Amino acid sequence: MKKYGIVCPHRKPNPHKQMAKATKEHKVVQNKLNRQFKQGTPGKVLLTDITRLPYNGNHMAYLSTVKDGSTNELLAYHVSDRITLDIAIQTVHKLMNNKKIVLDKDAFIHSDQGSHYTSPRYQKLLKKYGLGQSMSRRGNCWDNAPQESFFGHLKDKVNYQSAKTLKELKSKINHYMTYYNNYRYQWNLKKKTPIQYRNHLLAV
Repeated sequence: MKKYGIVCPHRKPNPHKQMAKATKEHKVVQNKLNRQFKQGTPGKVLLTDITRLPYNGNHMAYLSTVKDGSTNELLAYHVSDRITLDIAIQTVHKLMNNKKIVLDKDAFIHSDQGSHYTSPRYQKLLKKYGLGQSMSRRGNCWDNAPQESFFGHLKDKVNYQSAKTLKELKSKINHYMTYYNNYRYQWNLKKKTPIQYRNHLLAV
């Protein structure tokens, strides 16, 4: 490497992670879900995550969602051009302010161990709303597989990269969410849509 002047680039340390590690403020919680996604109770198992949505060349947006593990219904989502803690916070606020959603008394949110979810501010918000919390094991995407699968289907179906503005991108996401919850029939939901299956479970 010296002979040919080759330099190996190093990523700069994330100052937020360094500070969290130094102060030990961020807290990882145990995996109480253990991949028991289908518990037959709407509004109990709430899966959450964030994915990247590149659009219009070099622009980047981020989508945060909360999905019902039992019904596959998308209960709340938030699109932003920043991946700060606010994207996760706003998603929880939208979840709790949605009057159409009835959460189980033992409802809990399951996520990975990302800094958004280990944040003291995020965890304090969940406690404020009476929500429990669970986290996947480190580096194990299978512990939140339905959420990962949803993002995969969304990216296959939505032509998000063609969006010219953030507003247009949000419109495409809104359209897909409405379609997914109300019109997308699924084999593992007894050939019902997520909302139909939710009503079915509540009736039973």
